[in-house]
Amino acid sequence: MDRYRPGYHFTAPRGWLNDPNGLIQWQGRYHMFYQHNPHEARWGHIHWGHAASDDLVHWVDLPIALAPEPGAPRDDGCWSGCAVNDHGVPTVVYTEVRGGVQLPCVATGSADLLTWHKHPRNPVITAPPAGVQVTGFRDHCVWREGENWCQIIGSGIVNQGGACFLYRGRNLLEWEYLGPLCAGSVYDGDEMWECPDLFALGDRHILVLSPIPLGRAVYLAGRYEAHRFLPEARGDIDGCRDFYAPQSFVDERGRRLMVGWLREARDDSAQLAAGWSGAMSLPRLIVPRDDGRVGMEPAPDVAVLRGPRYARAALDVPPAAWFILDDLHSDMLEIAASLDPGAAERAGIAVRASPDRQEATVIAYEREAGRLVIDRRCAGSGASDSPTIALPLAPGETLDLRIFVDRSIIEVFANGYVCLSARVYPVRDDSDGVALFAEGGTARLLSFEAWRMPDVMQRL
Repeated sequence: MDRYRPGYHFTAPRGWLNDPNGLIQWQGRYHMFYQHNPHEARWGHIHWGHAASDDLVHWVDLPIALAPEPGAPRDDGCWSGCAVNDHGVPTVVYTEVRGGVQLPCVATGSADLLTWHKHPRNPVITAPPAGVQVTGFRDHCVWREGENWCQIIGSGIVNQGGACFLYRGRNLLEWEYLGPLCAGSVYDGDEMWECPDLFALGDRHILVLSPIPLGRAVYLAGRYEAHRFLPEARGDIDGCRDFYAPQSFVDERGRRLMVGWLREARDDSAQLAAGWSGAMSLPRLIVPRDDGRVGMEPAPDVAVLRGPRYARAALDVPPAAWFILDDLHSDMLEIAASLDPGAAERAGIAVRASPDRQEATVIAYEREAGRLVIDRRCAGSGASDSPTIALPLAPGETLDLRIFVDRSIIEVFANGYVCLSARVYPVRDDSDGVALFAEGGTARLLSFEAWRMPDVMQRL
């Protein structure tokens, strides 16, 4: 088996995986569709892969849902979209490319979601908005609004920035253009907003975007009024480019759950040799917070995976030394820890660490900058940057971490609203240790628990 293949994060049986699509709970069972090239571990010839789960963590492969049709003009792939319950009929809205133009299409499924039929009236929107020079026209978010359906389509306007175009329809086949839901730049230089996701959260609406060329997932918080979205604040869904194109849905318990694509951070030749590429994040629970931030935590369902428990008593972590947990070694872990940074300039936890500290992935809180970092400069053979995300701790506030280690995946959740994910590829066989550290002052570990996690995927 490939030593970097995750054991409890979803991966396709073989080939390429990217954006999660069509997340839905149908008749009690969770379904996840995804962008998929079943032929090789590179982007292209895109199908809709399909998997299902009864508990959000144990996934079963199902037959491919949508495939490109041989011959022009439909041989370019079946691109990203969403799934809805259309009066008892499972339906997906997705993008096809015809004559070089990206256009919305519809397919309906059987009662068990195993057989899908593209609608003969496709495409259901025949062109981007008239008079607008777009940089793209793809990726769909669809919802009910009174007696009508609404959808937004990801796009961009030449020399103006990213955009989401809003449509309304009596059904999923006939659409009226209502204008741009929102347009502009989240960060300087936006060209295209991919994978838009609009939903109500508490007393506000959240618009999740994956802007190009930024290349990571962000959100805007604001008001949705009169068919326009008015942003009032912004934040990060994840601070690393390795997490991208998330999609959310509401399950039968009323929870909003989100899954994102964890893309590779190693070169193409390594992916092709491995025969697989890409993984899905763990499901994230999205909740409102009193401070206005978007709350994000690992879904409680993930706890079913916990194996033997390891615990450590509170202790001081002195500066300029690593406190190695000699009896905790694994490349598949969940860690829950609370740390008081104290006077330390930098403090945290190292995972996938070799005994001599020459190879390690370091999860650090930097006090002066008020940020969380995954330092992978010595993590192995893949990317060597250090993704960061803002995490300003209030006086007396502790650093509360949930860390998931799954071979080449590190997912970090902090203080109920910060997420930072990264792909790492340790070279050494003994890079499976865990250590505590502090620099520039003493920090204090307040609590520490860890659980070994099982391999539930058992892939190649």
